[in-house]
Amino acid sequence: MEGVSVEKVAKKLQLNSYMDHMDLKKFRIKLPDVNRPALQLSGYFEHFEQSRVQIIGMVEYTYLEHLELKEREEIYRQFLHYDIPCVIFCRDLKPDELFLQIAKENNVPILGTGRSTSEFMAELIYTLSEQLAPCITIHGVLVDVYGEGLLIMGESGIGKSEAALELIRRGHRLVTDDVVEIRKINEHTLIGTSPDITRYFIELRGIGIIDVKTLYGVECVKEKQSIDLVIKLEDWKKDNEYDRLGLEEEVTEFLGNKVVCHSLPIRPGRNLAVICEAAAVNHRQKKMGYNAAQELYRRVQANLNKKDDEE
Repeated sequence: MEGVSVEKVAKKLQLNSYMDHMDLKKFRIKLPDVNRPALQLSGYFEHFEQSRVQIIGMVEYTYLEHLELKEREEIYRQFLHYDIPCVIFCRDLKPDELFLQIAKENNVPILGTGRSTSEFMAELIYTLSEQLAPCITIHGVLVDVYGEGLLIMGESGIGKSEAALELIRRGHRLVTDDVVEIRKINEHTLIGTSPDITRYFIELRGIGIIDVKTLYGVECVKEKQSIDLVIKLEDWKKDNEYDRLGLEEEVTEFLGNKVVCHSLPIRPGRNLAVICEAAAVNHRQKKMGYNAAQELYRRVQANLNKKDDEE
């Protein structure tokens, strides 16, 4: 079903409902934007974004309080006549009985929170953007290594889960094994999560399914993580040429966003966990402005220039 349910958002943001009789699962939010209906409450409904979540803050609430009862009822009926996904009152402001009655007649959910309007709106927009973001599912393992989201990909049975398990034993955190749900939050951010059914489980061939959260503790798992680096595991082939300097970065693309990618050849004796750690730290160092490959190139060039000058 398109959109996200009002019930899911209400649980995530700990909202209380003023409409106990309503099944919030039936109401869907389809847009990540929100609206503060200041102009609408004054009677101007031109260009009204009725598909957005409507937020009532202190300004809107005190304005309504100063209206005469007849005028207030007219505004309520006009406002709640639209197909609104839900109305949320902030700062523990409580809707009056007339508002609740008309909302009930028009089947509009009314929710509340004690948080300040601006703070709540920011979190609501972020939550809706995350829930409504374009999503794809890929085969791989996502691990948080020193704060960097490391997506390990490769053919089935090549050793992705084993590498993830060793990283967990070294103090890093598992996000998901086998199935990674990737959401595009914006043009620069991809967030990876696990399907509910397989969350915190790892499949090890010859052993079966293990529960990382139970075996290693809650400090070794994470619910979601941005994807910063991709490691592609592949069988080592003698005739293939592999990048040994890293002057030019390879990238891979998910949902239109490009992510730095390293192809890692696998052969007996290579410690995948240590290599993954080094890749994560090196990537972090590059983001901070230092590139070891470029520094080596600079030193070589400086040395060649020095020899030329001596000659």
